[in-house]
Amino acid sequence: MIYLSRLLLEPNSRQVQRETADPYNLHRTILKAFTDNRDQSGILHRLEVHPRTGQITLLVQSQAEPDWSPLLNKDYLLPTDPFSGLDNPAIKTVNLTLAQGQIFQFRLVANPTIKKVRRDENDERRNSNRVPLKCESCQKSWLYKKAKSHGFHILDLQINQSQNQKSWQKDNGRPITLYTVQFNGRLQITNADQFNHALCYGIGPAKAFGCGLLSLAPA
Repeated sequence: MIYLSRLLLEPNSRQVQRETADPYNLHRTILKAFTDNRDQSGILHRLEVHPRTGQITLLVQSQAEPDWSPLLNKDYLLPTDPFSGLDNPAIKTVNLTLAQGQIFQFRLVANPTIKKVRRDENDERRNSNRVPLKCESCQKSWLYKKAKSHGFHILDLQINQSQNQKSWQKDNGRPITLYTVQFNGRLQITNADQFNHALCYGIGPAKAFGCGLLSLAPA
């Protein structure tokens, strides 16, 4: 069973403004809803901003039921959504029956990168770091490879937000730069077990910073 939470954030809130600019602090706020067994909760999230209205929506997926009460007494959230009538935050449970051959529409915000190994003058490995893939063809190739190892085949693929860069500093002053890409398209399941694992635990790096959540809709 998967829990899906949808939170409509108050754009005028100072905390929201800080956290939309700093994914590290947003991650810490999300973790407050999971006081027990955080490592086993399979927490994934994605921040979406409506291109016309500027509405900020936080989507959170977990395998444990969240408790969003720490956010209810602040100006962090908007009131109940007047259009859908859903509570804010709104939580629903999903228990998908997955099978080979099923087709879905999908959305994925990911951090397409490759690892580059740094070596010393004796050609011995020192360390490695992740380098973002900035060309669209490289980004697509990255996702095709991920699809093959995660139990699905991509039928259609579009890149809607390429080279979206965000920079911030951790508490120790270390700078972090994150490149994200939004993939939309249609996929077909080729291995139900592998696909279920990708659905529950995400795809690619930087999951703590809002990447990796695979969202599905009927095709």
